[in-house]
Amino acid sequence: MDEHAEIIVFEKGEYISYANCGLPYYIGDVIKDRNKLFVQTASAFNKRFNIDVRVMTEVIAINPDKKTITAKNRTTGDVYEESYDKLALSPGAEPIRPPLPGIANEGIFTLRNVNDTDFIKAYVQQKTIKKAVVIGGGFIGLEMAENFHGLGLHVTIIEMGNQILGPVDFPIAAIVQQHIRSKGVELRLNSAVTSFSKEDGQLRVRLKSGDTLDADIVILSIGVRPDTRLASAAGLKLGAAKGIWVNEYLQTSDPDIYAVGDAIEFENPITHQSMITYLAGPANKQGRICADNIVLGNVRKYHGAINTAIVKVFDMTVATAGTASKRLTAANIKHIVSTTHYGSHAGYYPGAQQMSIQIAFSPDNGRLLSAQIAGFDGVDKRIDVLSFIIKRKSNINEMAEFEHAYAPPY
Repeated sequence: MDEHAEIIVFEKGEYISYANCGLPYYIGDVIKDRNKLFVQTASAFNKRFNIDVRVMTEVIAINPDKKTITAKNRTTGDVYEESYDKLALSPGAEPIRPPLPGIANEGIFTLRNVNDTDFIKAYVQQKTIKKAVVIGGGFIGLEMAENFHGLGLHVTIIEMGNQILGPVDFPIAAIVQQHIRSKGVELRLNSAVTSFSKEDGQLRVRLKSGDTLDADIVILSIGVRPDTRLASAAGLKLGAAKGIWVNEYLQTSDPDIYAVGDAIEFENPITHQSMITYLAGPANKQGRICADNIVLGNVRKYHGAINTAIVKVFDMTVATAGTASKRLTAANIKHIVSTTHYGSHAGYYPGAQQMSIQIAFSPDNGRLLSAQIAGFDGVDKRIDVLSFIIKRKSNINEMAEFEHAYAPPY
């Protein structure tokens, strides 16, 4: 936005600007070239934009009174201060590792960054891995399960809840669960892990039910929490959802400090409850809005996310936008649910595949509140249309008037 501004980026890890959504697919050899994961390198960022990128440098304190940060070079151990006029926090979220007995055993991983990916990929390649246990049936857990299955491993998914994919409602999740089981993947719902152990080089996963599963590798994918340690230590306000509080301009409680991404919380446009969104799309948009506001003054407002998301699960695609019926019920929001099952294109044209679309809308004004889709072809197109309608607070009458491109193959 401003080539005359001095811009410094601190990253405690080794890499910047990588495609973290692609990490499971690199582990599964779907993406074969590791370099394809990197959008920008520190040196290229510096050369192209004159941005001072300091990798392997951890910010260990923010000093709002002095308008400085304290940084530690993780390679040399040097500690120094750097001043700022405006500061943007983007620490993200960290995977949850519950203090279960045996969780520190070799072969138990979480997946957050490139280093995690390298460790997991090397472990699979160097060891004799036949059985993988994935704990957690969310987006990343299912992607990891699919990629392990693609490598020829026997895969078990353990999910504490009564369904996979927490953001969607049970009827949509049930369709996907059936598809996963049809692939030979073992899916254990309503199952909690109590401990891990290693006996004769074999990992053992103990469940609350008393069952024990053998595993050669375990992926913990039970959720993330916002990394608010720096913000909290600096006296910045945290919100009801335990994320960094920001206003509509993405300013924290200190007007010279902004925050974006998985660490912030914002009001949900549908339920009006404070929430944290762990998705790449909203974070990207927040970054751009935040930069505009830092450079131009507070000129752009962020209006929150409706959590539009999509995931490939073997041959199926599952997508969601808005607030699921179960969450609307919990928030005492009146709604009607409508589910439609039909083909991905005109039935008389060859190759149409079954698709299930569930929507929820207000009985008072017809406002569309959510959409969920499970299918094989064309799910992405439909969820994007429905997401836009939800985001605009439009109703089902306007949805019926939506003018879409049509020909029998589409």
